[in-house]
Amino acid sequence: GFSEYVESGAEPLYQKLCREITAEFSECSKQIEPFDDILYTEMESLFLNPEVGRADLAQLLSDIQSQEKQKLHLTVTMQILKKAGRPSERMLTHENCKFKKPMQHECVHLHEITEAAGTEEAEAEADAEYDNALKEAIRGVQDAVTSINEYLEDIRYEIETLEAD
Repeated sequence: GFSEYVESGAEPLYQKLCREITAEFSECSKQIEPFDDILYTEMESLFLNPEVGRADLAQLLSDIQSQEKQKLHLTVTMQILKKAGRPSERMLTHENCKFKKPMQHECVHLHEITEAAGTEEAEAEADAEYDNALKEAIRGVQDAVTSINEYLEDIRYEIETLEAD
């Protein structure tokens, strides 16, 4: 879906796809939510129980959820940035221009083009900001994935330890 959207620019189709996916996720969430809440509540209660005394594991579950939310947020940010593209590479479309004859039209972008002339420095600065924002989002997703994997590894280790006892 997203790759096709970036290539074609067909925003209405992408918006429709997003609505459909959101509706499906919402339906899944509605079905899973009661079990998810019960599972997390029971697991947290179990871990926080004085007999078990594993507040650390309850915290790990909370940390995983937090990192998953962060990862999702940054993934959306990356998609938005990639769709927009680097400022210097954004193309002007002439779909709103008035065509008198083929290959001859009144360009509604004349002001934008004139205004942009001689602004290479501003364009380079905008590109640098874009590049930094994209790198930051990518790094954030990578960091979130690394954190999630570390938390899961900690949980696996604790499970193995508990099973061995």
